[in-house]
Amino acid sequence: MRFFDYDSPLMSALTKVANLMILNLLTLICCIPVITAGAALTALHYMCLKMVRNEDSYIVKGYFVAFKESFKQATKVWLVLLLIILVLAGDFLIINLSGIQFPYWFHVVFYVVGIIALFECMMVFPIMGKFENTTLRTMKNALIISVAKFPITILMVVMNIVPIAIVLYFLQIVPIALMFGFAVPAYFSEKLLNKYFKKLEEHILEAQGLNKPDATEEEDDGVEKIFNDQLDEALAGKKD
Repeated sequence: MRFFDYDSPLMSALTKVANLMILNLLTLICCIPVITAGAALTALHYMCLKMVRNEDSYIVKGYFVAFKESFKQATKVWLVLLLIILVLAGDFLIINLSGIQFPYWFHVVFYVVGIIALFECMMVFPIMGKFENTTLRTMKNALIISVAKFPITILMVVMNIVPIAIVLYFLQIVPIALMFGFAVPAYFSEKLLNKYFKKLEEHILEAQGLNKPDATEEEDDGVEKIFNDQLDEALAGKKD
């Protein structure tokens, strides 16, 4: 076997690393305006799932198609989550800096809401990257799946938080974080979710009486459409 053949394991691995760097750079740039972060993360997860399934041709083009298609809904979801995050951050500062003794139930509510928001953040962007639905159903489905696949959700939380913690303690690796900080956690999150997503797709297609997903249809520019479904109906009987 020639190590530098296009289809060799070495070249495939190097191509994947390069694609992750490109996706990370695109996501980093698209997150700078803040308001566009939701669409940027959704597009990132869309392309990472395609990489996991070895469908990752036209990385840049595919990213921006997904960014454009998901922008409206992803922005709505992101603004809701951002508001919740800001409120929780404000409450955290008040609890710890004001010197006021808050009742026990207030602390319980604070942490419960924080965990729900964290789980929603972990799952909603992968869900929007693969499934098309109403905004309310998308957020509900993300919460259901995050609880149903609790071990995966916890691993996703770890994969996203640990790099941040490492950067805070070792500033020397900031350049590495800038190259892979978004894309690598997203890629491995999609690897964890891929099998479950496939089961959901099969269940949805069976319910719709279809033999193959809408994703096989192509736009005029040759870019694959994002899978279209009514996911919450499938979730009712398919959580394994």
